[in-house]
Amino acid sequence: MEQVLAQVLDLQTLMLVFIGVFLGVVFSAIPGLTATMGIALLIPYTFTLPQVPAISMLLGIYIGGMYGGAITAILIRTPGTPSAAATLLDGYPMAEKGQAGRALNFATIGSFVGGIISCVILILIAPQLAEFGLRFGPPEYFALAVFGLSIVGTVSGKNVVKGLMVAALGLLIATVGMDPIGGVTRFTFGSINLSSGVAFIPALIGLFAVSQVIKEVEQKVTKNNQLKIKFQKQSVSLKENLSYWKEYIRSALIGTFVGIIPGTGTSIATFLSYNESKRFAKPARRKEYGTGIPEGVISTETSNNAVTGGALIPLLTLGIPGDVVTAVILGGLLIQGITPGPLLFQNNETLVYSLFSTLIIANIFMLLIGLFAIRFVGKIVDVPKNILLPIVVTLCFIGSYSLSNNLFDVWIALVFGVIGFLLEKFKYPLPPLILGIILGPIIEANLRRSLIGSSGDLSIFATRPITAIFLGIALLSFIYPLIKSLVGRFKDNAKANEDITTR
Repeated sequence: MEQVLAQVLDLQTLMLVFIGVFLGVVFSAIPGLTATMGIALLIPYTFTLPQVPAISMLLGIYIGGMYGGAITAILIRTPGTPSAAATLLDGYPMAEKGQAGRALNFATIGSFVGGIISCVILILIAPQLAEFGLRFGPPEYFALAVFGLSIVGTVSGKNVVKGLMVAALGLLIATVGMDPIGGVTRFTFGSINLSSGVAFIPALIGLFAVSQVIKEVEQKVTKNNQLKIKFQKQSVSLKENLSYWKEYIRSALIGTFVGIIPGTGTSIATFLSYNESKRFAKPARRKEYGTGIPEGVISTETSNNAVTGGALIPLLTLGIPGDVVTAVILGGLLIQGITPGPLLFQNNETLVYSLFSTLIIANIFMLLIGLFAIRFVGKIVDVPKNILLPIVVTLCFIGSYSLSNNLFDVWIALVFGVIGFLLEKFKYPLPPLILGIILGPIIEANLRRSLIGSSGDLSIFATRPITAIFLGIALLSFIYPLIKSLVGRFKDNAKANEDITTR
């Protein structure tokens, strides 16, 4: 224990963790510059550092990077990271109500709570959870992705049919590129740039950021040349936060659970958490989701950062990265001569618990940086529109280009900006499109792998317990909104007929 404290509380380690968290927040707040990119860029600077300080800085970037995307998502409807796409569902409407400060406070505290709870779970039962994660084969991944797609009704607003149509469009877009099994290119129209599919980050930036800029330009500049929203510094009391304790705990557990399943990622966790938050809400409150309520921000941001501890469980215990970011961190571990796996806990227990302690410290730094930064970043909304909009567009295009140094990604952002603008103009929701693009490749690849493994026997989806449970819940989630809509129309027609007869 003394050795762990000596390594973690070393001034160099603390400074590097703080720098890592700060850089992670900055990278993820800028559209297109993700935590993955930040870690990849800074790994060379860790070559000459000792093991604990080097890995601590990378973990700091990871923690900060999961949180920073919420800042621009809430303030200017521009998600800095893919997971922040769910945060803007209620975060930006809160800002439009003049509650940007409250939204940022809830996002910061939620990220902290989710990170801490996942760290505690990581410390206590990491090996057991890692073994559970290994039970997921292609059928389970397929079922989980279908379950994720079933929340279309939750994020579609009042028109579920339009949401399903947009989700189908997202699934269609997800088929562009190379076949995941056969390796044959599809729907690329001869373009090499589309051989690996439609780049997700530029598409996300285009749908939510560029489309908003087009919308603002269409509505023209207001007389005072300001954005419609105003920032007010609004603190959230401890009592108010404690009133949402169920929201925090449920979302943290969902994020940790999704994180331990290799290859899932934060986007699935945030949308699932948002869906479950709405499902558990009272009927009257359920109708307010998407209009700007704290529960929507808390659920997404808590699960978002809870994924960090969950994703590290299979990485450290089995050597299997939980998501893209931990895959890059794995490279950093190997460079430092650290080989993840069961033997790591037996042969180098001091190092393991030093990293666990670093995660807790990184979450504390993230909380302090986030709460301190709120008073400054909130001033973004006070910038005149004729100055802010060109800056947003420039950052969007730079972020899109920097992913692969390819101008084609900039065109993708622009095209999806137009698509997003047109969809919103005709009252079609955007989140289902993102869900389709995210989950489409997972659904297709694992469905085909499952059928190949079972020689085409569909009973594989009913005989495996985890698969059957997920598919059953997904089926109920798909059917319930449609039945509810039909029952509502039937009641309306019956009431109309009754009014006619009484007259």
